[in-house]
Amino acid sequence: MRQEVIIGVERRRRWRDEEKLAILDEVGVNGASVSDVARAHDITRQHIYQWRQEMKKKGLLEATVGSGVTFLPLVAPEPDGVDERSTGAIEIRVANGRTLRCPSDLCSDNLLRLVRLLEAI
Repeated sequence: MRQEVIIGVERRRRWRDEEKLAILDEVGVNGASVSDVARAHDITRQHIYQWRQEMKKKGLLEATVGSGVTFLPLVAPEPDGVDERSTGAIEIRVANGRTLRCPSDLCSDNLLRLVRLLEAI
């Protein structure tokens, strides 16, 4: 932890851009959060957020969308054909007016559980 001896009137610390960038670079290293880094340097989390904005405006820090996360497109293969089992459907109306729609290949135990659940509601 950084220790300073303050003599006389307390003044604000002045941070050079290089120091700010070094502190900003510590966020995310080995899972370090903004709070962890702020605590280690005896500053508030808000300093780090403000410094990020300041450095981005100065062009000293890359404007990133996230922490190196990139989304890739998902390519799913087209189904070969229609599954014959899923073409049939069952529709059941229970006494309280609720309707249950399910595939015809649903096992009878699960169907019975669903009907009992709907009747209980």
